Amino acid sequence: MKIKSADFIISNTDVAKCPKDRLPEYAFIGRSNVGKSSLINMLMDRKSLAKISGRPGKTQLINHFKINEKWFLVDLPGYGYAKVSKTKRKSFQSFIQDYFKKRKQLVCTFVLIDSRHDPQKIDLDFMRFLGENQIPFCITFTKADKLGSSKLNKQILSYKKKLLNTWETVPTSFITSSATSFGRDEFLTFIDSVNKDVADDFN
Repeated sequence: MKIKSADFIISNTDVAKCPKDRLPEYAFIGRSNVGKSSLINMLMDRKSLAKISGRPGKTQLINHFKINEKWFLVDLPGYGYAKVSKTKRKSFQSFIQDYFKKRKQLVCTFVLIDSRHDPQKIDLDFMRFLGENQIPFCITFTKADKLGSSKLNKQILSYKKKLLNTWETVPTSFITSSATSFGRDEFLTFIDSVNKDVADDFN
């Protein structure tokens, strides 16, 4: 898939105010500082489509971007960052859950995982939430360039084994690097394939 256009549409915390377009949506979410904004910019081949900040927890809204006039990329707030106030964390949890439970246009969620880290309870709990609510998701391992190939493969294999303690099968996963664009073609090919599969549902 070639990215011909990537346009910011709206930011808000009210699912009812999300775009009414009958287009498939792909949501990006993960723990704060997982490299979400960098990944989005790399995938879209834009330098600053998603705002990158040195302060984790910067994204605090549901951000919609229309891609190629055919689908939406949705940038969601990160979770698990201690310096965000408890009040805001509860607010995030509320409107994020509303988005996942009510947004009918959502066809896939990409849960971002820092490939350098062992499984974290908050990530596993979030995946469980998606599974319990029958929300399709893929795992996206980020920052692959930070590890040598041997250690990277070992780390991801270990992560998948941990998942099999809970899941019958491991969800589809991608390995990416925003620094080198590794995994970009595979990622966009997957989205293109899903768009074709769900086309009849949006006509």
